[in-house]
Amino acid sequence: MMALSVSVALCTRNGERFIEEQVRSILNQTLIPDELVVSDDASSDRTVVKIESAIADWREHHPESQLKMVLFRNYAPLGITHNFEQAVRAATGDLIALSDQDDVWLPNRLERMVAEFGRRPELLLLHTDAFLIDADGRRVGSLFDALEISARTRAAVHGGEALAELLKRNIVTGATTMFRRAVRDLAIPFPPAWLHDEWLAVAAASTGIMDLLEEPLVEYRQHGTNEIGASRLSITAKVRRLLEPGTERNRRLLLRSESLVERFDALQAPGPLREIAAEKLAHERARNALVPNRARRVVGVMAELRTGRYTRFGRGVPDALRDLVQPLGLN
Repeated sequence: MMALSVSVALCTRNGERFIEEQVRSILNQTLIPDELVVSDDASSDRTVVKIESAIADWREHHPESQLKMVLFRNYAPLGITHNFEQAVRAATGDLIALSDQDDVWLPNRLERMVAEFGRRPELLLLHTDAFLIDADGRRVGSLFDALEISARTRAAVHGGEALAELLKRNIVTGATTMFRRAVRDLAIPFPPAWLHDEWLAVAAASTGIMDLLEEPLVEYRQHGTNEIGASRLSITAKVRRLLEPGTERNRRLLLRSESLVERFDALQAPGPLREIAAEKLAHERARNALVPNRARRVVGVMAELRTGRYTRFGRGVPDALRDLVQPLGLN
């Protein structure tokens, strides 16, 4: 069997504080990547300078390396999803590993994940647990624990039911993810309503096998200015979220469902996939039709509960309760 080539898609924006440590952790893997694609989203600091310095220093000590380097410098910001799309489009490896700018990879991250793809030809996408670390690099928890990814959810993913879980909520963190280039070809262009990691996971799970590793292979840094972070919510924070206005969130979920139906139709996906996407869309349309008056909202929420879609596409009764109590503006 031929060795699988690996590209790393690293996206940055004003990340000078941590970027050198991240780049060094990528280059000092037990399995060196074949290609590093960096897409910098209009940084106004020294992010790119530090990347180039770290790579030059590494090359000086590894003159035999054939590492290919691709660098994009966006003069107008694309935003996180389209910045990752740019990096992923340029990647040429059989496998593509995503990287944030402020994490640290454990030395065997690539070797461990590539081995999994090598022994499982049907595997399209793989993500892992991670150690949460603070700004100073101290380990403060587990990513899966912070995201409350339960043993039941993990077992469902291992059992081939990843798409059903993803249609409830995203469980995939891009900074821990690797996928085959075929997933990229299927997923591009990324719909604006989706984050890059969510969409890649759905694309993989709807066409083949997506799985997770329960071992942490990344130190995922939480430092207060993450574009996307992970932290376990306290009871107080959960109550506060419950009482936040829900109109924009519901509209965003509706747009995502519309994108999913459109993409499945365009790809002429199998009937069962199109049916489940249509059901998801019907659920989000029902939620968007809820009226601001809470007393009058009860009828709509109860009707939707009876369809079973709150459970099929969310957390069941807790989501129904959220729809009952959240403030809603005029639709």
